[in-house]
Amino acid sequence: MTLRKEEIISQVTEKIYAADPALMEKYGEKGVERCREDNEHHLNQLSAAFTIRDANMFIDYAKWLNEILQRYGMKTKHLTDNFRYIQEALAAEESEKSETWRYYLQRAIESLETEEAS
Repeated sequence: MTLRKEEIISQVTEKIYAADPALMEKYGEKGVERCREDNEHHLNQLSAAFTIRDANMFIDYAKWLNEILQRYGMKTKHLTDNFRYIQEALAAEESEKSETWRYYLQRAIESLETEEAS
């Protein structure tokens, strides 16, 4: 993968905070660091799901995480936007891994949005 994990995490974190500058006021630098950690977890989960070739592993992770984040006042849109930003960062890479990761992210986004609409 051309984009290294740190580059993806940096790009995604920047996009999240650019899209919602109020996050910096609300969470400060500690929030930025937490966002970076969360994105590292997302990438690790994508990697694990890719290793065993199981999209449902990542979808289950996304649903579990969404429930936790909602308890802390976050909305599903925060997570689905985050996943879309990862997809964008991965789009620069043309490889089976990148393509599969984007597919897993899309499946998770659709699953979360379907649950939210129910």
